[in-house]
Amino acid sequence: MSRLRIAITADPYLPVPPKLYGGIERVVDFLVRGLAARGHEVTLFAHPESSTAGTLVPYGVPPHVGPRARLAELVQVGGGLWRRRRDLDLVHSFGRLAALLPVLPLRSLPKIQSYQRERVPWRGIARAVRLAGPSIRFTGCSDSVWRERARRGPLGGSWRTIPNGVELAAYDFSPRVAQDAPLVFLGRLEAIKGAHHAIAIARAARRRLVIAGNRVDHAEGSGYFLREIAPHLDGARVTWIGPVDDTQKSTLLGSSAALLMPIEWEEPFGIVMAEALACGTPVIGFARGSVPEVIRDGVNGFLCRDVEEAAAAAGRLGRIDRAAVRADCEARFGDRAIVDAYERLYAEMVAARTGAPCGAC
Repeated sequence: MSRLRIAITADPYLPVPPKLYGGIERVVDFLVRGLAARGHEVTLFAHPESSTAGTLVPYGVPPHVGPRARLAELVQVGGGLWRRRRDLDLVHSFGRLAALLPVLPLRSLPKIQSYQRERVPWRGIARAVRLAGPSIRFTGCSDSVWRERARRGPLGGSWRTIPNGVELAAYDFSPRVAQDAPLVFLGRLEAIKGAHHAIAIARAARRRLVIAGNRVDHAEGSGYFLREIAPHLDGARVTWIGPVDDTQKSTLLGSSAALLMPIEWEEPFGIVMAEALACGTPVIGFARGSVPEVIRDGVNGFLCRDVEEAAAAAGRLGRIDRAAVRADCEARFGDRAIVDAYERLYAEMVAARTGAPCGAC
């Protein structure tokens, strides 16, 4: 397709790419690099410490809390987009919808708002559609983001699911693991992520468990760790290794028998699942949120309803072909596949604006 001038916005809370913890920032990173490598001109609005293949417009008002700071950040992004409006072919927001307000009425400028959370501001979306008309479209990182709303009536606007993904080159494929390879839990240590269920699953399956991730620094999170996690840490059967960087993550996931995803909420997309699959490591997860969209039961992991079913699934991991797990990840969640999907959407929207044939659709 022809070269496009694209503005991409991300919330300024973490750099792009993130140092340790960070989800959508990783997707934004490989998307910008992928688009730039294909000849597109990309301007990224993001945290000042971001590193990008495009042009960085740094912004943010630390510590990012309170109405004054939030309003200032919206003005920074919205004002920046307005000033560049004549030099852009398309705007893609991974940040807040309100930041698009100055350019929403410009119906000649295509706009995309992407959501990676379970709570979507449907009233705000309705107002945006009234202002922008067909010049704005929306994406969710899984059907679960918008599925329940669709059951109740019209969504408002045009929606498409484009999943989050992983940079495949950052994850080494492990065709086999040791017979006594541990199970692994990787994520924030808070109740909704289910680390306590992971401990129960590993104990019932008589498997070792390695827990990786950061403690949550508030009263509820600290209490959860001290009550549900710390008493089980013995350095042998259950080990906590703290946060891990990308290199450590690849090694950890690649040497594990399975990733446990026993969530207690409707998680829109757990990128850690795609990271495990990139290593050839199957996922055992509770069938909530996006998990049934990511896991193909018996192919790249197992869908379960509770701890008992998950423990039983751990005994069937030998049936999973790790090469097939990696191949499925490449096809659905690899960085190239995700960049392809967004580029197709860009081409459709630009073609709709100009009335030209969509050569990349």
